[in-house]
Amino acid sequence: MANPKTASREEWLEARLALLEQEKALTRQRDAVSAARRKLPRVKIDKDYRFQSEAGEETLADLFEGRSQLIVQHFMFGEDWNEGCKSCSLMAENYDGVIPHLGQRDVSLVAISHAPLDKLIAFRERMGWGFKWVSSLGSDFNVDFDVSYSEEEVQNEVYYNYRMTRFPMTEAPGMSVFALDADGSVYHTYSCYGRGLDPLMGTYQYLDLVPKGRDEDNLSYGMEWVRHHDKYQ
Repeated sequence: MANPKTASREEWLEARLALLEQEKALTRQRDAVSAARRKLPRVKIDKDYRFQSEAGEETLADLFEGRSQLIVQHFMFGEDWNEGCKSCSLMAENYDGVIPHLGQRDVSLVAISHAPLDKLIAFRERMGWGFKWVSSLGSDFNVDFDVSYSEEEVQNEVYYNYRMTRFPMTEAPGMSVFALDADGSVYHTYSCYGRGLDPLMGTYQYLDLVPKGRDEDNLSYGMEWVRHHDKYQ
């Protein structure tokens, strides 16, 4: 990127105050969108999803762990893969520090992937993470939430991010939110995919503050530079 002009402190402050107005407008818009998100209708989950966890077989309701709200990362990790998606891993780097605070606000967070549980746990240990990760292998969960496809399906358009589109892989990223009623009923309240996940990637929020920004314009795709943290040179 070309360096911006060098200015006096007074000129910088004038430009900074102009940008501050844009930032405040964005904050107000974000608050309005968040309020609209909370008002979305909810859909009752009627299917009996089962997951394999370190505690044994668990239902979707079990994953709430006594809380009334649940955030699920649809972590890309196919049944025959040997490691998890690097971009999903970038998002997951934040979880261990965040989870205790979410718990204080009646929220649980779990990652769910298609791969067998032993692969998930081995990769989690390799990455040095501690968050809960369960396998949806043998369940319709990933398919029903539009994050897993067959090899035949990806030869054509698939339904992803609320539209029919081409997708290059059999696993896709996403985040879903669920609510648990006192009677044990589970409801789907929200899901986001693609760039909708951007605010959940802490690394990018930091990069947006620095002079070079994300600096991805000359890459073949936006996250080409990302590696598992143990693969950086």
